[in-house]
Amino acid sequence: MYKLFLLIGTAASALSVAIGAFGAHALKDLLKANGRGDAFETAVKYQFYHSFALLFIGLLLLLKGDNKTLEWAGWAFASGIIIFSGSLYILALTNVGKWGAVTPIGGTLFIAGWILALVAVSKF
Repeated sequence: MYKLFLLIGTAASALSVAIGAFGAHALKDLLKANGRGDAFETAVKYQFYHSFALLFIGLLLLLKGDNKTLEWAGWAFASGIIIFSGSLYILALTNVGKWGAVTPIGGTLFIAGWILALVAVSKF
């Protein structure tokens, strides 16, 4: 399982850079017109932060072996990236405000991931 989280974390990191650059250049005018540049930037930042969290989980699994709590933390981070950052990307690009209601679900998954990581690490 460690390899999967390392792969997801590295892929999500690369996408963070690519999406951020695309937003800063190709989407600059659209994001400005929608007034959603800050939302897009937040999505990129949180995707990047939690990509590193996935790498952290992958490395811990590599060092410690199978650990269901760490695996749940990894899935929470991966799901959080999709839901939190994904909803903000859609909000920023479409300017459909209802997507903002989805974002806290992803944020809750991020928090759950960190709590699960805390629980797992406290048992080492």
